[in-house]
Amino acid sequence: MRKELMKVTELHTIMRLPTGIFYKPGVKANVLFFDNKPASKNPWTKEIWIYDFRTNIHFTPKKNPMKFTDLKDFIKCYNPTNRDKREETYSETNPEGRWRKFDYEEIVARDKTSLDIFWLKDKSLADLDNLPDPDILANDIIDDLEAGLESFREIAGIIGE
Repeated sequence: MRKELMKVTELHTIMRLPTGIFYKPGVKANVLFFDNKPASKNPWTKEIWIYDFRTNIHFTPKKNPMKFTDLKDFIKCYNPTNRDKREETYSETNPEGRWRKFDYEEIVARDKTSLDIFWLKDKSLADLDNLPDPDILANDIIDDLEAGLESFREIAGIIGE
């Protein structure tokens, strides 16, 4: 399905959304930006720009909701008035840059053409002295467990049919 999407559309941008901005626990979501194109024998997607708005960012629907101002950096990087003038913020000298470009070939070579691409290091895992608050850790664990249980329930429902 991912290969077909990149073939029949120009998938040009993915924004990895932070976990916890939706009310459903454990939901990790991406926003896909693409333009429909006419049928072609060659894929329309040539490169995909990815903005990692998930790693080391924590929002919650009630205590720390996402605001429009939180998206200013993404909008600047996205450059809606001239997408051809985009510039990566990630580099070897700036490994914390959240904006990075990947070629079509790099994407289709990934296992199952996975679009879940990340390069930033999760600081909470690397720096034990800088762990998130216990309530954030506990909620993340609960979210992951509930998402796993829901997946198993879906699988059990399919098997039981």
